[in-house]
Amino acid sequence: MPSPDLSFHPTPTTPPGSVSKKERPARKKKASYAPPPVPPPKESLYALDTNLNEMDGIVDLSVLPPTNFESNSPGSGFDSSHRSSSDVSSMQYGSVGTSQHSVFSNPFLPGNQRRLAPGALAFDGRRISPKARPPAPTPNGSGEVDRESPSWTAPESWAVEKEGGESQAPAYSSEEEELTSAKQQEQPQQHQSPRTSQVRSKKKRASRGSRGLYKVRIYRANNSYHVVSCDLTVTVAQLTPQLNKKLLLDPGVEPHKLHLKERGRERVLAPTERPADIVRRRLEQAGYDVADGLDLLGADDIQFLLKFVYKSNALGPPEEEMQFDTFDLVDLTSRSLRAVPVALYGHAEAIVSLNLSRNPMLEIPLDFIQACTTLRELRLSHMALKKVPQSVRHCQTLQWLDLSCNRIADLEDAGLQHIPQLRHLKLQNNRMDKLPFYFPHLRELRDLNISNNKFTRLPAVVCELRSLVDLDASFNSLTDLPDELGQLSQLDHLIIVGNQVSKIPDACANLHNLRVLDCRRNHITDISVVCRLPKIEQLLADHNSMHALDVSFGPALKQLDGSHNDITQLTLVPGPLGLPYALTTLNLSYAKLSTLDDLALAQLTALEVLLIDHNSIRSLPESLGGLSRLKHLSCSNNHLYALPSTVGRLQWLETLEAHNNDLSELPMSLWNCSSLQVLNVTSNVISTWSLPPGSIDLEVAVSHAWGSSVSLLSERKGSSSSITGSALPALASSLEKLYVGENSLTADSLHPLALLKELRVLNLSFNNIQQLPTSFFRNLTQLRELYLSGNHIAAIPTENLQHMTNLEVLFLNGNKLQTLPREISKLTKLSVMDVGSNVLKYNINNWEFDWNWNFNTNLRYLNLSGNKRLEIKPDMNHRQSRNQQQLSDFSSLTQLRILGLMDVTIGMQTNIPDESEDRRVRTSMADVNGMAYGIADTLGMTEHLTMIDLVQPNFRASHEEAIFAMFGRASHIASNNRLTKFLHDSFLRVFAEELAKLGPTSDDVPAALRRSFLKLNKLLHDYLYSTSGRKMSHVSASAMNQTIHDKIGASGIVLYIVHRTLYVANAGNALAVISRQGIAHLISRKHDPFDRRETARIRAAEGWVSPKGFVNDEIDVSRSFGFYYLLPVVNPQPDVFRYELNPQDEFVIVGNRGLWDYVSYQTAVDIARKERDPMIAAQKLRDFAISYGAEGTTMIMVIKVSDLFPKNLPHELQLSADPVIPPDLIWSLANKKARIINRDISRLDDEVPPPTGHLALVFTDIRNSTHLWEVNPGMQSAMVLHNNLLRRQLRFCRGYEVKTEGDAFMCSFPTTLAALWWCMSVQMELLKLPWPLEILECEDGKEIVDKEIVIARGLSLRMGIHCGQPVCEPDPVTGRMDYFGPMVNRAARVNAVAAGGQIMCSADVIKEINARILDAGPDTEFSYLQPAVAIDAIRAMGVQIFPVGEVKLKGLEVPENLSVLYPASLAARQTLEPFESAPTASGSRVQFSVEQMRELGLLCVRLETLAMSRVFRPAPVRKGSIASASGQSRGEEVPDSPCVIRDDPSLYLPVMDESSSDAHLTTVLHSLSLRIDNALTKLAFMYMSDVERARGGPDHEMRDKIMELCRPILL
Repeated sequence: MPSPDLSFHPTPTTPPGSVSKKERPARKKKASYAPPPVPPPKESLYALDTNLNEMDGIVDLSVLPPTNFESNSPGSGFDSSHRSSSDVSSMQYGSVGTSQHSVFSNPFLPGNQRRLAPGALAFDGRRISPKARPPAPTPNGSGEVDRESPSWTAPESWAVEKEGGESQAPAYSSEEEELTSAKQQEQPQQHQSPRTSQVRSKKKRASRGSRGLYKVRIYRANNSYHVVSCDLTVTVAQLTPQLNKKLLLDPGVEPHKLHLKERGRERVLAPTERPADIVRRRLEQAGYDVADGLDLLGADDIQFLLKFVYKSNALGPPEEEMQFDTFDLVDLTSRSLRAVPVALYGHAEAIVSLNLSRNPMLEIPLDFIQACTTLRELRLSHMALKKVPQSVRHCQTLQWLDLSCNRIADLEDAGLQHIPQLRHLKLQNNRMDKLPFYFPHLRELRDLNISNNKFTRLPAVVCELRSLVDLDASFNSLTDLPDELGQLSQLDHLIIVGNQVSKIPDACANLHNLRVLDCRRNHITDISVVCRLPKIEQLLADHNSMHALDVSFGPALKQLDGSHNDITQLTLVPGPLGLPYALTTLNLSYAKLSTLDDLALAQLTALEVLLIDHNSIRSLPESLGGLSRLKHLSCSNNHLYALPSTVGRLQWLETLEAHNNDLSELPMSLWNCSSLQVLNVTSNVISTWSLPPGSIDLEVAVSHAWGSSVSLLSERKGSSSSITGSALPALASSLEKLYVGENSLTADSLHPLALLKELRVLNLSFNNIQQLPTSFFRNLTQLRELYLSGNHIAAIPTENLQHMTNLEVLFLNGNKLQTLPREISKLTKLSVMDVGSNVLKYNINNWEFDWNWNFNTNLRYLNLSGNKRLEIKPDMNHRQSRNQQQLSDFSSLTQLRILGLMDVTIGMQTNIPDESEDRRVRTSMADVNGMAYGIADTLGMTEHLTMIDLVQPNFRASHEEAIFAMFGRASHIASNNRLTKFLHDSFLRVFAEELAKLGPTSDDVPAALRRSFLKLNKLLHDYLYSTSGRKMSHVSASAMNQTIHDKIGASGIVLYIVHRTLYVANAGNALAVISRQGIAHLISRKHDPFDRRETARIRAAEGWVSPKGFVNDEIDVSRSFGFYYLLPVVNPQPDVFRYELNPQDEFVIVGNRGLWDYVSYQTAVDIARKERDPMIAAQKLRDFAISYGAEGTTMIMVIKVSDLFPKNLPHELQLSADPVIPPDLIWSLANKKARIINRDISRLDDEVPPPTGHLALVFTDIRNSTHLWEVNPGMQSAMVLHNNLLRRQLRFCRGYEVKTEGDAFMCSFPTTLAALWWCMSVQMELLKLPWPLEILECEDGKEIVDKEIVIARGLSLRMGIHCGQPVCEPDPVTGRMDYFGPMVNRAARVNAVAAGGQIMCSADVIKEINARILDAGPDTEFSYLQPAVAIDAIRAMGVQIFPVGEVKLKGLEVPENLSVLYPASLAARQTLEPFESAPTASGSRVQFSVEQMRELGLLCVRLETLAMSRVFRPAPVRKGSIASASGQSRGEEVPDSPCVIRDDPSLYLPVMDESSSDAHLTTVLHSLSLRIDNALTKLAFMYMSDVERARGGPDHEMRDKIMELCRPILL
């Protein structure tokens, strides 16, 4: 048991060596100790020659101090079972450190110069000054080593005092805590205040929570410990005397030192390191805060983070345990070595590769390095090096040197230039910001990795390494690349991921051997320079700032990734004539493309993979069919309304991804794709899929496949072989996976599926299928996965169902099934069965006719939740008569992992299986504190649980508190079910404890959540290692256990709802999104290593990020529970969000990355909002994630937070007051819905009936839209965003779209405030849209900020509102309601008066606002009709009104009293200067400068000169006589050729300067463009003439190509 506190303080006045009286008996007691045990036999021990009298030349006996072990032993006389009787400890200042006498000499010097090292008493034969720099000979030739200047210093993060710094006398006390002690005694001590200088030095730390003294737990080798209290300045040297007194068990043993264990490695602390500061820094890096009491946490067991051990210097595995099978490849990683094993000395000449990584205390003797005559590879990563060991420079044969993951700040003294054959140098994850001058001397260097350092510019010396082949400078702070980079002519790989580079220099065009360029996650705007390189094969440029791709691909370029850019157009500049493009992979996903250039696509004839997901593309060009080698086409998340008919010509196409588009049908030619295996068209509006004409008689094929009463079948086709012969479409024999979920398919649309006999996966979820054909399963015998969720199926056909013996996954949830057929029991391979949210009601014991789960013994996932009428209860009579197991239990399902029984009635005697580490059973109700919630999940590819949910109603016995949480990983990699289960079982207890510590008045819930996550991580560590039997005190513990427990982890997210406040804490990639009036709002944060904030935190904690986005190249998440070998780099510190719920909030979606990696936040909200039952919504989201490609474990919760507020009356489709059209006609128009061809809109609420009678009309128009369409290439993408936003908000605000004209909308609303709600919402949401860069860079769309608030961004929309009673008539063509009359004219004129960004309102609208919003006027006759939801929403946004006064409207006699209205946050728009009434194109296009025009003019002059077979060079600028002289001398040195023309280019160009008008610059641009076209045409014909002359005849093919290129010019 730990002993009571024993305080010790420094007494500077005590003479050195003085001992208190109470210590003297303890000193005498030492004699009673038994002598050390007899050493083992000589043959098993390496004997050391310690006879000093025979060490002539090594030990100078004349300077040896007198040996007095009694006086020099500072140890106390106690062991782990006896407490010391000493009361006072005195720190002996001046005794710390070694003697200044020179005792040892350098053994490498000649014999007459050797002396012993100063202050040494004995010689350790195992090592020879490993990290000491070989001393330079002094003038007197003594060759003594200067021990005052150590060559190795600890890293800054280890809190080492700098040499020469002032050493302050610290005040510290000691607290003894023995784990093995049986009794406690307490003796008070006197306290001495620290010195004033210490108080001043701690003032800066006071704000960080420093209380003066920090507690540090220090262990003995036997795992007992002692707690020391000291301030942040106490060093190891100052602490050692007291550790000797309190922890040293026997004064006769060899000296002890303080060791630090962390991150799987162990090292000896240097005398100048500060243990308390190390503890503080590590705790802060691990996520602990000042409020957590950093000064006290060190006294706790923090072995999961670090551990101090005071023990003997003898460390590491015994020599006899190190056995080497071979000596050419030696791996000694993480062996806690202090010296190179002796066994290697005899075989040094055979070592080719030596890995000494993760041995921080290891020393590399010079003699050993010199003996390694064939050493080629040396790895010294994770060695805590601040300087390169001096012995390394002497390895003349070294070719590979790994110094990564150290703390090296510079290489000035490394002497690497002395290694002549060095080819590979790994320097990543250090602290370097420069490279030494001698680097150009490394002439053989081929591979250089300087990533994750502190470079702000690429060192100039790198550009002088002419032999460099691979260069990695990722994750630095590079802002630009030098032009000298083009000198690296041999460069093959260039990686600059995660910097801030904005431009690739033109000189990079000289990198003729470059094959791979990885410039992801920078700010690069143009990659055309490197696209044309002759050998470039792979170009990765995603997450940059490109907005146009006008490039010419080089002849070798095979892969181009331009995703996650704002690219609005793709233009391929013609390359070398006769050379087809070699591009095989093109990724332009997550861009802003609205079209694909037909000509550009046609040139990519070698393309195999085309990814254009997440754009705004409306159609694909027909030239797509010419890509004969295309294998993978992904065009999902666009606005495609049809696929090109030429898709059938793609005979090599294997995968077609087109989900989440607006496809209404599939082309018949798709049946001709003979290699297509995967077809995903989920989330479209497909209703039919026709067969190609003449391919086969579908009626006959269906009759044969699904059965028919037609008797002529055998006569017409004869046999099945005739049907499946040559007439069968090619697709029928190749398609294996078909995803057509969330479409408009009916039972009549399923007939073509009868031909797809090779199907393995069929997803028909969320269609309009009410009944499956009787023989639906006849030809689907190869199916392994079948998804029929969310239809209206009432019965499963039983014919041929038993023949589907390969079926493993069956999803039937969300249908209208009342019973399940017995034939399902015959599906022996069935492992996943989901029949949740049906209306099941049958006798589960009636196994002769109905399905019972006990017959499918391979089930791992069974979900029956949501069947509120289903009863599971035992049949006692059946059991007694049959004497068999009870069919109501689940005992036969031994492999069951997840069982869902929520809302299912369970009998009292039903045997429900218990939960365990590998089984989750849900039996609760789908209601938590009045909130409905639903959950859905999948097991994925794993055999065990990797995700687990936690739901706790009435938390802490309070009806207003609830907990929702989930823990785990979506992938089976690095996950563990024991870990996940522990988090699930322990969180509530830990969180309740932390909340209790806050007190009743504290509101610091975020701090309690953070502490809970951190404490849970500590408890998890103790749990894993205590149950595994691994002893934490031994570095040599089982490597298997370390691998299992260190390298597993879990993300976590917790939602804590108290009253109407929501707290969300997450660590990892499990996220929460809330729907507020249909708009998705993220209320958590994804911890992605690529996130620049996370990257900075990782680097500060001594971690690094690899180019693939993994922390330390290990895991793909930056915060997580577990992963202790990466702590504190990866820690569970959560981001905590506080969100005040209000009536506008609808539900919260919580999901892991299995959902969010495939479904966007807004799409998830749209999908869930369509369903009223959160259980069905969760299941629907899960099924969508599967359809979109999720393969791992997916878990989703949907929580209906709107239930916390009083229920308002449901939305009624109210008609306007005094309708003038019969209600039956209005409802007929509402029910006669136009076919919706937009998937995003179809997910929303149905459109309201057209308003009649008294209503509100809104007209909208985009400011300066005409010029934007003419000159801005981003306008097409911007219009898609604009239209979708307006239509979405119309559904939310219950408006009716009358018609559109160009970019103008005309909308009607049944109430005035509904119209105002829509206008204000649109103005707010326009600021948040991801506008194309071209829009944001032009004057009309630039961002405007007022007092740190964005008030304008993107397209500017003017809006006008007027209310009244128009003439209503249905349009005979469109069938939609239209409006006419004076009221409509006035509403249009009100809109015309508005400026961009304004909402112009008539007087009648203002009256309604004053009555219901501002309460500043009487109610109108229509005030009672105004919807409460609109009133609440408007008040939440705030209204600011600016009266305009009476305005004479064009064409109207009576003026109108108008007012301008803004949302409160946008009121500053009123102060903006109005735009000119007649705008020009200058404000709509992307601005260009005069300097750019001059550069274009210079290009024009050069091309024209080249067309005359001459070369134009600008004349040098001459400034004074010096410039003239220098220019003349240069001219004399290099005379110009007669073909060279030197002149001033401005003489050949139109006059232009900064005062030139926009119209003048436009004219100059057209003129220069024409001149360039003419010059290029002449050059092309000159080239054709030269080629034909060389070939001796005309080349018709080349002439055709040139004429094709020149045709636009000639026309």
